[in-house]
Amino acid sequence: MLVPLTRQKFEQVIPLIATGLQYKYYWGKFSNFLQRLLISVVAVVVILLVTVIFKLEFASIVFVLGVISAFFWLWYPVFQASMRNLQCRRYKYGGFFRGRVLDWWITDQLMGKTETVNSKGELVIIENREKQINLEVGDETGFSIEFVAPLRPAHKVITRGQIAEMVVMSNRPDLSSIEEFSDIYFPSRDLWVSDYPYLRRDFFNEVGRRLREDQQQRPRRRRRSTEE
Repeated sequence: MLVPLTRQKFEQVIPLIATGLQYKYYWGKFSNFLQRLLISVVAVVVILLVTVIFKLEFASIVFVLGVISAFFWLWYPVFQASMRNLQCRRYKYGGFFRGRVLDWWITDQLMGKTETVNSKGELVIIENREKQINLEVGDETGFSIEFVAPLRPAHKVITRGQIAEMVVMSNRPDLSSIEEFSDIYFPSRDLWVSDYPYLRRDFFNEVGRRLREDQQQRPRRRRRSTEE
């Protein structure tokens, strides 16, 4: 089932400003925080040096630049997530897709390589691999999507035939060509599968709940009209 979303609904489920989960995603590991903190410190020092050396008198501008630089470590994850959200919001049309898991499998993804030297002085290449879950989700019309995300322990409850929901994005009003799609939600397990959490989950769950209620009510209306 693929139901077009109004522009208002589409922009509600794909937020402009980063959500808490999106901020956490781009916050990264402690090493990422240290990198941002180092950039903040260097930027502040450079601004102070330039101000002293060139004796700049634009106090208000220097102050604003200093504050922005000092808090770079804090606001940059918001900027990264918001830019990623903006890429999705550039699509003209969105739709709510509900299908079932047609198949799933596990793969190893090479994330990078690290070169080191062992005790014998020999060069050793260490491969950094991550297990990923691959999902094929489709509906009765033959439409299907292949989705890849990092494997998590909670994913063990996923089975073939489970209902899966997501938002799809397109530049065509009939959604005949899907350009991008969001993370996947399994309502029977209240489980999200994703790498990046694209959606405002509270709005998405509300949209899904209303569509499920509409789908349940339609057969009843047909029976009344038949009896009449």
